[in-house]
Amino acid sequence: MDNNLRCIIDAKNIVKIYETGYEELKVLDDINIKVMENDLTAILGPSGSGKSTLMNVLGCLDLPTSGQYFLDGVDVLKAKEDQLAEIRNKKIGFVFQKFNLLPRLSALQNVMLPLLYRGIDEAEAREIAKEKLNLLGLGDRLTHRPNELSGGQQQRVSIARAIVGNPPLLLADEPTGNLDSKSSMDAIEIFKELNKEGNTIIIITHDTEVAEQMKKVVFIRDGQFFENN
Repeated sequence: MDNNLRCIIDAKNIVKIYETGYEELKVLDDINIKVMENDLTAILGPSGSGKSTLMNVLGCLDLPTSGQYFLDGVDVLKAKEDQLAEIRNKKIGFVFQKFNLLPRLSALQNVMLPLLYRGIDEAEAREIAKEKLNLLGLGDRLTHRPNELSGGQQQRVSIARAIVGNPPLLLADEPTGNLDSKSSMDAIEIFKELNKEGNTIIIITHDTEVAEQMKKVVFIRDGQFFENN
């Protein structure tokens, strides 16, 4: 391991318990994960394994019941809600299975949004967003709305939105789940190219073919990890 690489994720003894009526449901059971800069990691597990809950915790969308979680040096569990919102905006790029694009906005406008939320000038945000969309082969689709794009194109827009602010971490939740075989392969190749350029990426998936193309695979089952180095 390169000692010059910084630790992006350091999560220890993560437990997540949901209260359901009179009983407790332990969805994450003593999870430990460390992700270094420029890692390309798959978290592989079936439906109900706890991987979506883990994504929400790693993405600061939800907090664990107990444990420690440092994201790029920040103690997440000590952060206030406004600080968590800033962490999500500046430190994490999200890619979702259902794309989560705003239907009334063009591809360009969707990609500009994270920058505008940061307070970046609109003209500058426009240029940066154009650059990312061009990088992903969508330079001729800037003014198209999501319903005017194919599934593969929508996913590339969502990837452009995720990387537009150059966050330390890309977190992709079942990014090929709504794509056909060719678009799935295209999306995975994009992630691999982004990783070669230095991006740290975690892909959460149930698809072994997707996971096998990552540098590292961590298996999750019944809320517990089983690592395969």
